[in-house]
Amino acid sequence: MTHVLLITSSLNGTDGHSSRLAARYIDELRGTEPDLTVTHRDLAADPPPHLDGATFRAFATPAAERDADQRERTAWSDRAIAELQAADLVVIAAPMYNFGVPSVLKSWMDHVARAGITFRYTENGPEGLLTGRRAVVVSTRGGRYAGTPADSHTPFVETFLGFLGLGPVEFVHAEGLAMGEDRARSSLEQAGDELARLAA
Repeated sequence: MTHVLLITSSLNGTDGHSSRLAARYIDELRGTEPDLTVTHRDLAADPPPHLDGATFRAFATPAAERDADQRERTAWSDRAIAELQAADLVVIAAPMYNFGVPSVLKSWMDHVARAGITFRYTENGPEGLLTGRRAVVVSTRGGRYAGTPADSHTPFVETFLGFLGLGPVEFVHAEGLAMGEDRARSSLEQAGDELARLAA
């Protein structure tokens, strides 16, 4: 049985193109694996708090030594990490906003990157501790950026997931969604077909 962690981050919620494509991918997976289980973390509906100094210090404090405020500050992060640890496959719906990921997705990243829990530093450099988990990233953009220097979105997400040990990471892009109805329709259809192939 495969357990999927679905992360959505669109400001438009379930109506966002990235959310819809990710949901389609999950449906395709269910067609090949009826016993599939899914945990859905909607970051737009339940946004993580932005990381601040007090929370970062709480992360660095051993759990047994945290006071009540520190336990409250680490609670969201602890839940998000537990969801990652329980997953076999991580599906991230990540629209491009202003050349980067949505701020809620960046905050999620800040909360799940915890030294000694999801990664560690060694004498040979950082080592991800979430190995054995695949990832699929559904990336939607108003313009066309894939393969160009303006695409800072894809390498950032790929580097972050690799830093935690996730892999392989597959990207599916739907681009040009603000460049006319015909182009948007074609791009969404192509992305859907690619997701169907990945699920097969």
